[in-house]
Amino acid sequence: MKTDVEISEETVLKPIAEIANQLGLDETLYDVYGKTKAKIDLSVSQREQRGKLVLVTSINPTPAGEGKTTTNIGLSMGLNRLGYPAISALREPSLGPCFGMKGGATGGGYAQVVPMDEINLHFTGDFHAITSAHNLLAAMIDNHIFHGNLLNIDQNRVVWNRVMDMNDRALRSLTINSKRIQHDTSFDITVASEIMAIVCLAEDMDDLKHRLASIVVAYDVEGEVITAHDLNAVGAMTLLLKDAMKPNLVQTNENTPAIIHGGPFANIAHGCNSIIATKTALALSDYVITEAGFGADLGAEKFYDIKCRIGNLKPDATVLVATIRALKYHGGQPLSELQYENLDALQEGIKNLVQHFDNLSKYQNNIIISINAFATDTESEIAMLMALEEELGCPVVLSNVFMEGGKGGEALAQAVVDMCEVADDFKPLYDSNQPLSTSIETIAKEIYRAQSVSYSEEAQEQIKTIEAMNPQGLPVCIAKTQYSFSDDPKKLNTPRNFNIHVKSVRLSQGAGFAVVLLGDIMTMPGLPKHPNAENMDYTDKVIGLK
Repeated sequence: MKTDVEISEETVLKPIAEIANQLGLDETLYDVYGKTKAKIDLSVSQREQRGKLVLVTSINPTPAGEGKTTTNIGLSMGLNRLGYPAISALREPSLGPCFGMKGGATGGGYAQVVPMDEINLHFTGDFHAITSAHNLLAAMIDNHIFHGNLLNIDQNRVVWNRVMDMNDRALRSLTINSKRIQHDTSFDITVASEIMAIVCLAEDMDDLKHRLASIVVAYDVEGEVITAHDLNAVGAMTLLLKDAMKPNLVQTNENTPAIIHGGPFANIAHGCNSIIATKTALALSDYVITEAGFGADLGAEKFYDIKCRIGNLKPDATVLVATIRALKYHGGQPLSELQYENLDALQEGIKNLVQHFDNLSKYQNNIIISINAFATDTESEIAMLMALEEELGCPVVLSNVFMEGGKGGEALAQAVVDMCEVADDFKPLYDSNQPLSTSIETIAKEIYRAQSVSYSEEAQEQIKTIEAMNPQGLPVCIAKTQYSFSDDPKKLNTPRNFNIHVKSVRLSQGAGFAVVLLGDIMTMPGLPKHPNAENMDYTDKVIGLK
């Protein structure tokens, strides 16, 4: 089979103006970025939302692959083939995993958003703008200290670090030791920046400014907060972000419209595309297929409990994606043997899928299970999964969008249309007005199935400080490994009788949540021994991009 890059390069793309006109946008409502990309005016997101909202999530990821983004794109194309106008609403890829181990985030096979090389690399510059705005604020903190420190910033309590959109473990811990400026700091990857979260959660430019102004960057010698507003940084940051706030319009390899905007990771951030992009899509189409990062224990939980809560959104259905290969891996079959039938491993691994289904059911949302097909799947393995339909009482649909594009997603598309007509009573898992520890323990026990939760002394003090500043309460954004329900990446499938350890808690006042770091999670990833970057090149075409 052809590579993803080859399929992308062979796609006959329509001019992006034609895609925009197809959505009913006149030329005053979008700005063209070359022939194949455009930015949509913010005013469109304020229109009446006519569409049905469908979330695509998955089981815990494995090296065998799950295909959540591929399913998302193929589903949107399948809906359009059946005559139901649909838009795929996705996150923007980060350069870090593109050059690292995971690869890009534009789907795969014959279910891609294109041009995949441009989207996976610099795209329209949104991540660069977010990186620049974040680092401008960091520079203004140190500049204020250098020029006399009139705000009496305690240099031991500067909590705003720097970011870059690349995996670089050497930058996890640094010390600034220059004239008048001495404090410890670090770099996070851009997708973990609070400004990334703010761009994705702001409703409009006024809301953006309000959230930027509320960012806590440090504490003074009396323990009072110092904000971006105090440093007069909000105007310049807004200027850098003015174009990055506009959602990006592209197309799939079957010319279905796709809106891609924002890109927080789900393992270290809130994992969803922007509220503005989602509401823009809901105003322009009958069905909006969005996604949340990594497994449902991270992405879906944060989509429901953070994005839907803040954006006043209600999903009409949720698609839970799994592959037979990944389930066998969770069931103990070695990666090198996943092409062989193993019903015992599959039966054991199905427990991971069922736990995700049970967790999603707690939100009282309509659920469809989608099996992302591989050529190595056997009839017996497929039959074992299809039997879950009767056991769980929800549709189980085989999808073959990787090989067949929209045609391979028609059955799933029809199941989604039918499910969106079923009434539900969606609600978040917890009340955000309660103490942070109560929300943390609700997620740990209800979603992860932890037996207990422990806190470091640092985390306990941080929670006290955050709760004193926010007596009305906050949602929590839990940062943990994506590979396991637990905070230990080696505990696959459905671990039990484990403890969740809260290492630290950070306040994201502008974003409107508290970030809770579990176990050994890092907000600045490292590169693997042999990163994807070693195999990339450009001659007259792109080589090695995944």
